[in-house]
Amino acid sequence: MSRFVAAIYDRFMEDAEKACLGEWRRALLADLAGDVLEIGAGTGANLPHYPAGLRSLTLTEPDAHMRRRLTEASARMPDRPVTVLDAPATALPVDAASLDVVVGTLVLCTVPDPQAVLAEVVRVLRPGGRFVYLEHVAAWDNPGRLRWQRVLEPAWRVVADGCHLTRATGDLIREAGLLVEAETRESMRKALPWIRPSVRGVARRLLTPAAN
Repeated sequence: MSRFVAAIYDRFMEDAEKACLGEWRRALLADLAGDVLEIGAGTGANLPHYPAGLRSLTLTEPDAHMRRRLTEASARMPDRPVTVLDAPATALPVDAASLDVVVGTLVLCTVPDPQAVLAEVVRVLRPGGRFVYLEHVAAWDNPGRLRWQRVLEPAWRVVADGCHLTRATGDLIREAGLLVEAETRESMRKALPWIRPSVRGVARRLLTPAAN
């Protein structure tokens, strides 16, 4: 990701954060416990919403410019000791079945291979562990907006560092073998129209493998 995009990202998202994203993040993260890892943590927008008392909190961010801002943000919150790692979401440097929660917010739109990322999420979660997610997605319920997303997506991927507009992320989560326990689809208020459709929720790694 370019230094410029990292520098403007928080300002670009500011209106949406105030209108809805901040509250959505708070609600998703408020009851987390145990060993938690966030993939693609960006500049640290989730940091203020993590509860105190987690056994461990690890934030991964492979982009150097974003990671610098993430490290600075975590240093301003000494009440939430954090480990920041340079690691892609497809190769997390943690043992299998070692985490209670994996968090991913506004990250699966950008990764080149979301299926590989979700396979890694399943690998590192303990049986019964939770994947907490918030993503913008394809506007399947709005054909007019979906057409615009498809038209804009090639240019948007260039200016937004690979961000896809038409991913069916909720379906991908289910296809990865995670059990979706709660999910909400809602317009991301104050965001650009083509990134407003969003999905957020909680999915669990099954206690036993799903039957074929």
